[in-house]
Amino acid sequence: MNLRALLLLMTGLLLGTGCGGRPQEGQTRTGPEAQQATESKDKSAPAETPAKQEPATVETPKVWTGAKERIPLKAPKPSTPPASDAIFSVAFSPDGQILAAAEGFSIYPPQASAVRLWDVASGKERGVLNGHNGLVYAVAFSPDGRILASGSQDQTVKLWDVSTGKELATLKGHKIDVQAVAFSPDGKTLASAGGGDRTVRLWDVEGRKERTVLTGHSQWVRCVAFSPDGRTLVSAGDGDPYQVGELKFWDLPAGKERLGVPSQKATTFSLAFSPDGQTLALGVGLLLVVPEQMGEVKLWDMAGGKERATWKASTQAVRCVAFSPDGKTLASGGGIWDAKKKEIVAGQVQLWDVATGKVDATLTGHTGAVLGLAFSPDGKVLASGGGDYAVKLWAPTTKP
Repeated sequence: MNLRALLLLMTGLLLGTGCGGRPQEGQTRTGPEAQQATESKDKSAPAETPAKQEPATVETPKVWTGAKERIPLKAPKPSTPPASDAIFSVAFSPDGQILAAAEGFSIYPPQASAVRLWDVASGKERGVLNGHNGLVYAVAFSPDGRILASGSQDQTVKLWDVSTGKELATLKGHKIDVQAVAFSPDGKTLASAGGGDRTVRLWDVEGRKERTVLTGHSQWVRCVAFSPDGRTLVSAGDGDPYQVGELKFWDLPAGKERLGVPSQKATTFSLAFSPDGQTLALGVGLLLVVPEQMGEVKLWDMAGGKERATWKASTQAVRCVAFSPDGKTLASGGGIWDAKKKEIVAGQVQLWDVATGKVDATLTGHTGAVLGLAFSPDGKVLASGGGDYAVKLWAPTTKP
């Protein structure tokens, strides 16, 4: 497939992306989700009009009870309405005061895609970081909170000064859109997943230059995650729509592949380490929508080097996963498929009790697939972004 055909394929499936970016639900990447996103814009309330708070649907209250939408964040649309748009990724600053969101417009104009910053306490917009020339799929704060990294369809990674909003550097090297970005725990290295170029690149943050290119994936690389001790990098993606997805473990700082295993006959859209580094969570699902095939959350035992558990989700695919800071709760997000309408009609967040593998609560309210999730550092707020171009902040009540 040539580059032009590949980019058109990616554009059509805007709302089927995972955490940290990445087009993909449906074989042709066109139609249902893009149509859903367009329709959802007509229903969205303006930024200055507070949306009515909606209570979460609580299934089996254990850890999270009474979760409610605290602030629905809506960003202004560009003057020329695009065909579809979405929030692909969300991230909290280390101090929990700022929320960053990666937004994208699939058709026109490409420069309208940006990184948007909000003040978490007030819900007010702090600024917009413009500079990418394509959908922005991923955002990540450095551990000290001074730098924000973003990955885009324009094949670049950008580094931003959080305090001033100015662009610090543009990192070039990927041949296809950048699907995900992640900082190492010490903040010295940035990892980026290159999607269709099948590489993971490690960047020297201070030197603003490429350090290492990790090769070995046979197809798309969609997500990357550093272990909390910084000694391991994990990357994951897929093969062809009907083949086995790949999961690779890299030793750092050498960048040598320690282990490469098939994750399952599905795509791994998202990765998240538990705070203690003992467990790796995978959000998986099919590229091709199969109504009876739901997504899954898989847990990988890092010490044993094997899969520990599989949880069946209620969403069509699990696009994003995130651990709470205490490691007791895992959030997963995705979309709900309507077989009659043949489109994603809603988004849903499931909150899992990590100890039991049972769903504590289900948060509803998104009208598009949930594509990005992040807990605040203190664990008091959960942010979700979706294919309805909405960011929601959930304020749960937790058990002591």
